Amino acid sequence: MDIFTFTSSAWNVRKKAETTIIWTFCTTICDATKSITLNALDITLGKVELDINGEILQPSNISYSTDNETATLTFVQELPADASGVLNISFAGELNDKMKGFYRSKYFTPGGEERYAGVTQFEATDARRCFPCWDEPAIKATFDITLVVPQDRVALSNMPEVQEENIENNLRRIRFDRTPIMSTYLVAVVVGEYDHVEGKSEDGVIVRVFTPIGKKEQGLFALEVATKVLPYYKSYFNIAYPLPKMDLIAISDFSAGAMENWGLVTYRETFVLVDPKNTSLMRKQSIALTVGHEIAHQWFGNLVTMEWWTHLWLNEGYASFVEFLCVNHLFPEYDIWTQFVTDMYTRALELDSLKNSHPIEVPVGHPCEIDEIFDEISYNKGASVIRMLHDYIGEKDFRKGMNIYLTRHQYKNTFTEDLWAALQEASSKPVAKVMSTWIKLKGFPVVSVESIQKGDNQRVLKLTQNKFTADGSAPDGDYTWVIPVNISTSRDPNKIAKTFLLDQKSMEVVLDDVSADDWVKINPGTVGFYRTRYSKEMLEKLLPAVRDMVLPPLDRLGLIDDMFAMVQAGQASTAEVLKLIDSYRNETNYTVWTAITNSLANLHILISHTDLMEHFNRYGEKLYRPVAESLGWEVREGENHLDTLLRSLVLSRLVSFRCKDVIAEAQTRFHAHADGSNPIPADLRSACYKAVLQDGDEKIFNEMLQLYRTTDLHEEQDRISRALGCIGNVDLLRKVIDFAMSGEVRAQDSVFVIVAVAVNPKGRDMAWEFFKDNNQKLLQQYQGSFLLTRLIKYLIENFASEERAVEVENYFKQNQFPGTERTVSQAVETIRLNANWLKRDLDSLTSYLKSQ
Repeated sequence: MDIFTFTSSAWNVRKKAETTIIWTFCTTICDATKSITLNALDITLGKVELDINGEILQPSNISYSTDNETATLTFVQELPADASGVLNISFAGELNDKMKGFYRSKYFTPGGEERYAGVTQFEATDARRCFPCWDEPAIKATFDITLVVPQDRVALSNMPEVQEENIENNLRRIRFDRTPIMSTYLVAVVVGEYDHVEGKSEDGVIVRVFTPIGKKEQGLFALEVATKVLPYYKSYFNIAYPLPKMDLIAISDFSAGAMENWGLVTYRETFVLVDPKNTSLMRKQSIALTVGHEIAHQWFGNLVTMEWWTHLWLNEGYASFVEFLCVNHLFPEYDIWTQFVTDMYTRALELDSLKNSHPIEVPVGHPCEIDEIFDEISYNKGASVIRMLHDYIGEKDFRKGMNIYLTRHQYKNTFTEDLWAALQEASSKPVAKVMSTWIKLKGFPVVSVESIQKGDNQRVLKLTQNKFTADGSAPDGDYTWVIPVNISTSRDPNKIAKTFLLDQKSMEVVLDDVSADDWVKINPGTVGFYRTRYSKEMLEKLLPAVRDMVLPPLDRLGLIDDMFAMVQAGQASTAEVLKLIDSYRNETNYTVWTAITNSLANLHILISHTDLMEHFNRYGEKLYRPVAESLGWEVREGENHLDTLLRSLVLSRLVSFRCKDVIAEAQTRFHAHADGSNPIPADLRSACYKAVLQDGDEKIFNEMLQLYRTTDLHEEQDRISRALGCIGNVDLLRKVIDFAMSGEVRAQDSVFVIVAVAVNPKGRDMAWEFFKDNNQKLLQQYQGSFLLTRLIKYLIENFASEERAVEVENYFKQNQFPGTERTVSQAVETIRLNANWLKRDLDSLTSYLKSQ
């Protein structure tokens, strides 16, 4: 049982201040020893007493290891084995500005006064920055938490408060109920000024959403989602949420998107607050997914926890899958499973095709290694292979297996094999055999398919699997996956014609009732985590089904995404795939257009290193204009969710392609928005902002800054500050970076403003030079945070020459940024991929684009 009390000095500060905390451990000594080692970082221990059977012992020495992040208490006499005792520790730590551990978060009162909240963020290994502890997920404890805070502040923790008393100096002492047994990274405390809205789920759980003062109506959407999600998960897992309350709270300064602290989930404001007039539909959808994700963790991560960070994917991959289940249940109009493929699946494939990828399960040791695996492999690939498994064993057995797993291991820790055992028990299918290859092996397969017609109604397919590599090179070992393969045909595009396991390098399968004119589609629904390479004849049969949209959206999407991957790998030419895109000119599905857009965005990076941009813009305008004209600028009555998203996408792309009439209309709308006469709908603002900024001068730059300064909605500030990165004038782009590093932009957002400049071809070199000139300042602010890895990735991966690859490689050899090593290797590999792609395809690409 752990108890800690914060003194009032934590809350009345305007600068970093020390806080003194009393921490009590009830513990048992397993083996005779003279020392006790705890995790501790950036804290100093004061009075330490160990009470064993009434005898008070004090350590003769306290030593610290910054490298190991520990404090060791050494005693003169040996502590006997099996003795139980109470360890009382007082210590002091800093209320830091690093958005980890126990930190301060700046906010403003409705009157504009600057104040600070006290916030905790402990995942993965930052509880030790707040209090000495055994900071590992497998070492669980219950926590009794008491806070001493000013009387006019809201104080929250994992559990409801059970006692409150006023004490001297206008303070109050609040004691919270004892938590369930849980890991240290899930402990949470927030103290500040907040409004809230409250509801109750149908199964009796009190749900509250805490917002900045005066904004409680912006918490209503998250409240609606949370109150519906809890009973949905209770039914899905067949296990009730074990705490009496669920709090969601918007934090002004927050490095991640959200954090699943048990009973007190913390969020960036942009991931929980909805302003009906100023929140875009895409952001609202993202908030629903994020709330679903974090509440899924209350079972999968909090109730049952991974043994060690090697198994992080058990938390994040599963929650990333279940968030889509939940949102599909609550908002079927979102067609969210189709969006899963572009949001999660294809992004995972892109990263996992690199030689410097990593398996889903990757050994980690030092804390700095842990932050780097909070990436598209743990989240996106993890979710994608669970989706594939869900499809393989079926919904009924999947739910049954989840219940077995959660019931068997509740309040305990697990390994991946425990999950496979439960799902195998429920389904009687060889889950461990199938899934172990996907978890243990780096990368994924490409399935090559050839087709032979036998007679009038029989087709023989020969399938061969090999490891797919982004550069097309031979794999660095012998890889064979156990692949669940589905096949559909033109006889019924929405029906699975055949299912089997491809568990060897090559095999033949026979399809009956398939004529010579029928097409055959491998991996319908784009569910299997692999790419498909068709023979030329098979691909040609599929193209009319794309043009006529007979092929379902996910199949149209998967086809184009696979083809672009083949281009990057040098197994098809860029010009060939651009011709293939002609088959998509009649396309109306938002998610298919998202896949096309993502592929063309990668091509845009290459084009930006050539003199072909004008030709590429003409090609892009010709491609996107028909769908833009069919949608128009105004939302139509009864318009579906995906069409609203599609309008925003295509108008934004046409602005980027320098389409004159679209830019003119966007500029007109912007000026009416800026003078307050006709606000732009939130879904179209980014496109309009880019339209005025691309060729904007200092007057427009200042006008955008004024818009930034007059809004107090974090989402709108994000939109404006990131749009600034598309300015074409390098001198103004320098001012954008200066603005990003000023106190006006929160540290959590500065990275994304700099990234917006870096992905702009005009700002690419300048942003890289800025990073090198300010590396120590950036390292001090962001070390040990995913924000640093994101910054480095986008700063460097868009170069496209061997010289740049060598320069970047040498720079990071000479300048150490702990915890970013894999990210740097991946980005350097991407630079070389870009360089080889450009060298290989430039002539044919030039010829094709000039012919358009």
